[in-house]
Amino acid sequence: MRGDFCHHGRMRLPRTLAGLTAAVLCLTACGGTPGGTSAAATPQFVTPAAESSPETLVATLPSSAAAPSASAKPSPTPSKSATTAVKVKYVFPVKASNVAFHPTHSKYPATDIFADCGETVVATTSGVVLEVSLKDLYVEGSPDGPNNGGMSVSLLGDDGVRYYGSHLSKVNTNIKAGVRVTAGQQLGKVGKTGNSSGVCHLHYGISPPCAKVGDWKVRRGVVWPATFLTSWRKSGQKSPVATVKSWKSAHNCKA
Repeated sequence: MRGDFCHHGRMRLPRTLAGLTAAVLCLTACGGTPGGTSAAATPQFVTPAAESSPETLVATLPSSAAAPSASAKPSPTPSKSATTAVKVKYVFPVKASNVAFHPTHSKYPATDIFADCGETVVATTSGVVLEVSLKDLYVEGSPDGPNNGGMSVSLLGDDGVRYYGSHLSKVNTNIKAGVRVTAGQQLGKVGKTGNSSGVCHLHYGISPPCAKVGDWKVRRGVVWPATFLTSWRKSGQKSPVATVKSWKSAHNCKA
């Protein structure tokens, strides 16, 4: 990822939208969200300084949710809920009036969404939190790895797609691995932790869950998000499911 603006660049950009937009357009060769409301009236956050544990919190779905109880008896006829397709809703991952993103990104498919530090980051769609990083462990000059994202959250959507956002300045205290969230629910705030070049933005990646946790090369992004972001920003509902499925089939989860 070295050379990637989001995780490895050295240049600094102006913080105003006008300056950011102009600078982003200049970065075409080198690469490159409105949401809902928080589940709580007054969200509480975890900040890098306040977090005592140096480890990334990781969890998968509870084992009890993976299979039915041995004593459970099959229903003679499918229930109404079992025969009804899950309705998926998509929202733009940053809730802010001043926001911009670039359709390209250096070295691998992802997008940098530029907004002021402190703007609200929300869940793209309903699903379950897979991984949460509550500590900025990135050390400048260190080898590429999961610490490049600083504080981050990855989510497995009900559509089967994984959504990843990093460089957060804060994460809501109720956002933990294994927790269910709804589309538009506040996850945290835009920041510049990790290898962000000191610029406030959200690194945004879309991928199949593959190993679900720990596979940071896939998690950081494997399909281009811009076309979906453009739709969601206009309240459209363009789905990345087919694109993600096609990538997984062609690459067997090897990024």
